[in-house]
Amino acid sequence: MKLFQPILAGATPTERIVACAGVFAAIALTAAAGYVFPTPSPLVVAPIGASAVLVFVVPASPLAQPWPVIGGNVISALVGLAVGWAVPDLTIAAALAVVLAIAIMSLTRSLHPPGGAVALTAVLGVAFHALVRRSYPHRPPQIGTVAPQAALPAMFSAPDIDEALAQMGESFDIAREDLDRLLQYAEASAMRRQARSS
Repeated sequence: MKLFQPILAGATPTERIVACAGVFAAIALTAAAGYVFPTPSPLVVAPIGASAVLVFVVPASPLAQPWPVIGGNVISALVGLAVGWAVPDLTIAAALAVVLAIAIMSLTRSLHPPGGAVALTAVLGVAFHALVRRSYPHRPPQIGTVAPQAALPAMFSAPDIDEALAQMGESFDIAREDLDRLLQYAEASAMRRQARSS
């Protein structure tokens, strides 16, 4: 049974139960925030679990203090995104993102081990979207760059869309420009269908 005794000083069963309850509440609230503030990316990523272990299980660790947790994760995410955009080779980008994240976290006194995973996750996210030819971070196409083939004049305009949105009184998880573009294509498709049937 000696194998299963706590390694850390002060690691009592009560302390661990409290830590587990804190982790559960923190991760659940973070995940639930995604329903309140819709974002194009999930609010909970795997490295957050590692951050939770540090914050709730070993809160006295220098790596678990507020600045390393917040600064380390944010800095590493920005580093990972920058490297993902700048370096096309995934192998080099992955390694470089983690190395640069560690270096910058060290310089800013925000060293946080899960930050390395955050940087790597950001690079992999950029690489995945590039591989499947998605715009990430999303940039809506400019209106008129790829004009839908409309056979007839438009039936509604941007102010009509704004009025409809105001009447609905809700927020939608789509950029205003993307909604505009989607409706242009739908309208053009309907007009082509009507022109073929007449």
